[in-house]
Amino acid sequence: MKQPSVLLLPGWQNSGPGHWQSEWERLHGDLRVQQHDWMRPLRGDWSARLEEVVADTQAPVLLAAHSLGCILVAWWAAHTRHADKVAGALLVAPGDVERPDLSAQIRGWAPVARRPLPFPSVVVGSQDDPYCSPERARALAEDWGARFVDLGRRGHINAESGLGEWTEGRALLLSLTNKD
Repeated sequence: MKQPSVLLLPGWQNSGPGHWQSEWERLHGDLRVQQHDWMRPLRGDWSARLEEVVADTQAPVLLAAHSLGCILVAWWAAHTRHADKVAGALLVAPGDVERPDLSAQIRGWAPVARRPLPFPSVVVGSQDDPYCSPERARALAEDWGARFVDLGRRGHINAESGLGEWTEGRALLLSLTNKD
């Protein structure tokens, strides 16, 4: 099997220096899916951009999403014609866009798509994520048919979490391509 291409899907406001996605881009040459507007994300625009990039990328593809990027994957997967190109998805610290405080800041993303994802996936959550309770992250994993990994107390699993290149996360992502 051909080595998968990894597409990085940052959340709202993109992933800055020190974020594990930025580290993976630097270390492994992963492709960050660039969105038109990181500050005012439009679900339709972000989904169309992901559709375009997946369509233009040779299979297999692995998706490595953070925060709003996880919600994007669920929405995109419910509508795409290219799900067969995706070998798996790592969904890290999904943002709970149905929470009143977040839905007011990030309009048009609720409700969250709840269909099982058509590819293997892992949701990684944190016990002290300010944007999604551990119970909510587990419920999303269940709805999406994903395995859930509790990372302990690591905040929003971003640059402030001090993960560096996050080799544990990389191993989780690559494990999605192992066919037992």
